[in-house]
Amino acid sequence: MKLVTRFEAASRSTAELHGLLREAFNAFAAAPRGSQERQHALQSMQNIEAELAIRGPGL
Repeated sequence: MKLVTRFEAASRSTAELHGLLREAFNAFAAAPRGSQERQHALQSMQNIEAELAIRGPGL
């Protein structure tokens, strides 16, 4: 999975972020432990969740 940066997350809609979060979660679950793909998926999830938290509910 491609790393989703904080900048990229900020430029996406909330609906897109929820879709990306699902993709990142699935990539994380499927990737081998210790792999770069798993690291990218985890960092992507953290970046997406941080952006969603900034927006708050209903935005």
